[in-house]
Amino acid sequence: MGRIYFTRHGQTVWNVENKICGATDIALTDEGHRQAVEAGRYIKSAGLHIDEILYSPLIRASETARHISEITGIPMRMEPRLKEQCFGRFEAAPRDSKEFLESKSHFLDRYGDGESMVQLCHRVYNLLDEIRTEADRKTYLLIAHNGIARAVHSYFNEMGNEEFARFGIKNCEIRCYEY
Repeated sequence: MGRIYFTRHGQTVWNVENKICGATDIALTDEGHRQAVEAGRYIKSAGLHIDEILYSPLIRASETARHISEITGIPMRMEPRLKEQCFGRFEAAPRDSKEFLESKSHFLDRYGDGESMVQLCHRVYNLLDEIRTEADRKTYLLIAHNGIARAVHSYFNEMGNEEFARFGIKNCEIRCYEY
C-alpha cells in the first residue's frame, strides 16, 4: 500500500488580509517562511519517508518546497497540475463573501474567466492516478494550495458538495493519504 503526503504553502499577505489568492502569484510572509521551515524540521524529526517533493509553480508553494527541501534533503520538482485554481472574478476578493461562498458550491462555475471545480479535480485526479502507479516504490510530498487540498482530500474520501466546498487545511499542515 502506498501513500502520499500533502501540505499547503506557508502564510501569505493575502491569507492575512482574508483575500482569495487563487492563481495570483502571492509571496510568503515572514511567518509563512517560518512555517515552511518548521514543516521541514517536523518531517525530518518525525523520520517521514518521502522520496520527492512535487510543488505548485506559484511562488508561495515553491518557496515552501525550497525550505522543506533544504532542511530534509528531499529533492523537489515543479508540477504544473498543482497550481491553484483560478477563481476568475474572485481573485483578491474577500474569502468569506456571500457571493464567493455560494459560487464555490456550483462545480461547473468558471467564475467568469477562471477554472471550474470540475476542471480543477480533473487535472489533480489525473496526477494522483499517475502517482498511484508508482505508490509501491515512491512516496511524494505534494506542496500546493487550499483548493488543491480540497481536490486531493476528495480523491481519497467520500465528500458531499457542501463538505467539499467548505473543506480546507491550515498553512503548512501536513496530511497523509493512503492508496
